[in-house]
Amino acid sequence: MSDSQLHDDEEDNNDVFIDQSDIIHEVALDDEVLPEACDPNSDSDSEIEEVDDSDHIFTGHTGELYAAACSPTDMALVATGGGDDKGFLWQINNGDWASELNGHTDSVSSLGFSHDGKFLATGSFDGTVKIWDVAGNLKGTLDGPEGGVQWLRWHPRGNVLIAGFDDSSTVWMWNTDNFAFLMSFNGHASGVTCGDFTPDGRTICTGSDDATLRIWNPKTGESIHVVRGHPYHTEGLTCLAINSTSTIALTGSQDGSVHFVNITTGRVVSSVPSHSSSIECVGFAPSGTWALIGGMDKMTIWDIEYSLARSTCEHEYGVTCLTWLGASYVATGSMDGAVRLWDSRSGECVKVFRGHSEGIQTLSLSANREYLVSASLDHTARVFEVKDFC
Repeated sequence: MSDSQLHDDEEDNNDVFIDQSDIIHEVALDDEVLPEACDPNSDSDSEIEEVDDSDHIFTGHTGELYAAACSPTDMALVATGGGDDKGFLWQINNGDWASELNGHTDSVSSLGFSHDGKFLATGSFDGTVKIWDVAGNLKGTLDGPEGGVQWLRWHPRGNVLIAGFDDSSTVWMWNTDNFAFLMSFNGHASGVTCGDFTPDGRTICTGSDDATLRIWNPKTGESIHVVRGHPYHTEGLTCLAINSTSTIALTGSQDGSVHFVNITTGRVVSSVPSHSSSIECVGFAPSGTWALIGGMDKMTIWDIEYSLARSTCEHEYGVTCLTWLGASYVATGSMDGAVRLWDSRSGECVKVFRGHSEGIQTLSLSANREYLVSASLDHTARVFEVKDFC
C-alpha cells in the first residue's frame, strides 16, 4: 500500500498515529497535586460569597441559641441563652462588652427582662430560674418542680414571675424581691406549654398539652375558666397571645387550629380556618384589630373585626417566630435562617434579611424600635436595622 493511500485512510478514519520518531522532547513530572477543574455548580465560599445583611453579630455562645430578649428600657442591651448552658448580656453595636451568665447546668431555654428593665430572669432545662441584675450579677435562684423550664413571664408591673416546666402540669409563681415561692396553679392534666399575665396584671392564661386553656386568678390560684372540647383544640396548645386590653386570648395548637377566647367569659368567640400543620406562633397587632398566625405551612394575616383572612402567605420553611414592628409591618423567622419583613396590609414580603445559616428560634425588637435581634441554631445572634419599618 502506498503512502498516499495510508494517508487517505487515516483521514477517513479520523485517527492520528504517533510513533517514536515524532517525540521532540521529554519532560519529567513530579508528584505535585494539581488543582481540580472548577465546578460551575459549586457553592464553595471562594466562588459564592455568603450574604450577610446584619449590622452586628454576637458570637459569644458555643451552642445553639434558644432565647433572646431586648431590654425594655436600655436601647442597646440584649440577653441571649442557649445550648451551651450559658446566658449572656451584650450590647448592640458594641463588641467590646459582654457579661457571661454562668451557673446553669443545662441549656438556657427561656429568658426575659422585668418590666422596669432592672432584672433578667433565665430559665433552664436544669429546672431552675436565676435572677440577675443588668450588670450580670446573680441575685438569686428560684427552684421549681422537676423538669426543665419551658417558658417564663414577668408580671407587667411588679417583680413577680411565673414559669412552666417540661414534666409538670403546674405553673409556679415567685416573688423575685425575696425569691420566695408564692403559689402553684394546679389543674392541667399535662405539661403547660405556654402562659402569660394579661397586660393589666389581673389574670393569668395558660395552655397545655392536655388541649385546654385555663384562666386563673393570680391572687388566689383559682381556675376561673377551663376552655376545652368542641369547638376548641383537639391537640396540645403550642402558643398564646393576649390583646392589649386584656380581653381576648389567641391560642394555636398542634392540630393546626387557632381560636380566639373571651377571657372574661371563657368562651370561644371566633376561629380561624385550620392550617395543615402545627401552629408555631401567634401575635396581635398593636391596634388589636389584626392578628398574625404562623405555622409550619404558611402565615395568615387575620382581620379580627371582620373575621376573615386579609392575606395568606405561603412559607416554604415554616414560620418559627414573629414580632410586630409597628402598626403595619411584621417580622418573621424561619427554619431556612432568613428573617422576613411583611406589609400586613398587602401580605407582601418587603425585605429579606440573610446571614444565619440555620433556623431562627426567636426575634426581639430593641427598645428604640430601630433594631431587630434574631437568635439562631447556628450559635449566633444577629442584629438587623428595621427603623424604616417601625
